[in-house]
Amino acid sequence: MTVMRERPLRAAVDLERWPGLRPPQPAPLRSAAARRLLQAIAARTGLRVDLPDGSFGPQSDAVMRVADPQQFFTRLGRDGKVGFGESYMNDEWDSPDLVAVLERLARNVSVLVPAPLQRLRRWYDASFPTEEDNDRTGAKRNIARHYDLSNDLFAAFLDESMTYSSALFDDLTEPLETAQRRKIDRLLDATCVGPGTRLLEIGSGWGELALRAATRGAHVTTLTLSAEQAAFAQGRIDTAGLTDLVDIRLQDYRDVDGSYDAIVSVEMIEAVGEQWWPTYFRTLDERLSDGGRVGVQAILLPHDRMMASKRSWTWIHKYIFPGGLIPSAEAIEETVSGHTSLHLVDRHHFGASYAETLHRWWDRFASHTADLERLGFDRTFRRMWHFYLAYCEAGFRAGYLDVAQFVFSRTADMRTASPAGAR
Repeated sequence: MTVMRERPLRAAVDLERWPGLRPPQPAPLRSAAARRLLQAIAARTGLRVDLPDGSFGPQSDAVMRVADPQQFFTRLGRDGKVGFGESYMNDEWDSPDLVAVLERLARNVSVLVPAPLQRLRRWYDASFPTEEDNDRTGAKRNIARHYDLSNDLFAAFLDESMTYSSALFDDLTEPLETAQRRKIDRLLDATCVGPGTRLLEIGSGWGELALRAATRGAHVTTLTLSAEQAAFAQGRIDTAGLTDLVDIRLQDYRDVDGSYDAIVSVEMIEAVGEQWWPTYFRTLDERLSDGGRVGVQAILLPHDRMMASKRSWTWIHKYIFPGGLIPSAEAIEETVSGHTSLHLVDRHHFGASYAETLHRWWDRFASHTADLERLGFDRTFRRMWHFYLAYCEAGFRAGYLDVAQFVFSRTADMRTASPAGAR
């Protein structure tokens, strides 16, 4: 007999703050269809689902424990992927190993839903809200919703470098900070950043890349739309005595001027949006001086999955990254080829490092529950971020997600080029 973990009272959820967690309207037919679909998914993926009145699926290390089947299957039937995440936020299901559950789903994502039902995606999946378009106004609003939550929130799970992107591990036992700085140094080396380099960074983060570039003697202009990030990064730059070498600007990438010897952008393209990819890459091309290099680090989807899902509005969009879209390597290279004079000279993939990075972040986040409570982040928020971090780790462990550094120049330098599929 399965012993269910005691479920917190529903009244503990602040429904004014979390309106999406209000009890959904009953939908018996959709609920029944969702249950049948999950039974088929469990059999296909090796997932086990424990319910108060029984179980289905094989014995497995990937176990879902559904405490409130009525609410869970109603949410799943009515709202699909969004409902699946909201049900976890609301303690309607849980797992002793959330990453294992989500990894099973990620490994089989293309066959989870039968092909005839996949063709109904355009009518079933919610569409992007118009306010999440990444024009200048929308981009600033989208960035603020995530990155301006609280510097203290991010400090609770990031390492001392405050780097919120994939590290690059040589050894999975090494400190996260070491692997983060290796990632940054590799990109700076690939774009030939050194003494006197005029460097443009699009997406400042909390200032670590700008600090390391300025320490090399580069003159850095770094852009962000997050007021919280800008203030934090400025404090770090001032403390390091590098104020004369780093110009931190609250500025949209579309509005930057000048000419730069090198341009870098780390995991910012995911916030650009497909319709703005040509503008983004043209800006890099226009701002790059002759002989310069561009370095872009990007999270990647397989091209077929990007094409199938790019118009879907998901749980991640609703709660974590409004307006976001993960590109494929093909989409990046086609956009660069079609809209710029740039050529690819290097591409380095390191998805396994991102899985380890996310695992470290999840551990740190989970160990700071008391601190997060004091900061005002309630249980629902913490479960939301647990789901987000586990969801991403599972994607990289399954190979559904990848990450790569791309290096471009105006002339194809075959001496440094990697094969198209280089890892």
